[in-house]
Amino acid sequence: MAQNNKLTSLIGIATKAGKTASGEFMTENAVKQNKAYLVIVAGDASDNTKKKFRNMCEFYHVPIIIFSEKESLGHAMGKEIRASLAVLDEGFAKAMEKQFALLTTE
Repeated sequence: MAQNNKLTSLIGIATKAGKTASGEFMTENAVKQNKAYLVIVAGDASDNTKKKFRNMCEFYHVPIIIFSEKESLGHAMGKEIRASLAVLDEGFAKAMEKQFALLTTE
């Protein structure tokens, strides 16, 4: 659970630093403009949304993480519910991937 909090904290810090784009439209634009280093999609997002971002990320070679739920992602960003976000900074993206990897091995 501590790793979950670390990943959520990193999302908040990246957002405050202006290094995230959230919402389906902004996330999609970031990926297509090669600005996204990582995409995070909420686990409770629709199957269609998850499939769309999986396919897009595979095509553009962007790592994708299915993490948490829409309300928690939004809360981490200081916003309402968010189904998806793109991380626009390589350092933040690598740190988040590392935390997610630790989460999945617990």
